[in-house]
Amino acid sequence: MLFGTPFSSLGLPCRVPSRVALFDSYPIGARLVIGMDSGFWVGNFGGLQDGVALLTNAQLFSNIGTPIDGIRPVVRIPIINITFVSE
Repeated sequence: MLFGTPFSSLGLPCRVPSRVALFDSYPIGARLVIGMDSGFWVGNFGGLQDGVALLTNAQLFSNIGTPIDGIRPVVRIPIINITFVSE
């Protein structure tokens, strides 16, 4: 068991290491569903950058599955707000 705050390879504290690990097995371009408290995004995985997950050609849906908005070319989702990831 580990105690204290985990550190990155740069020696900086990691705030959300367990959520970043959700993306380890997905290649760039994989079709993902990323959930948040208010709904979920469906789009192509574009990578992780500056504490956000990038999706391309993404659409936002409510928790009951109805579309909320049209397709957006790029969406930046803060990793701290992510509740689930599925392919």
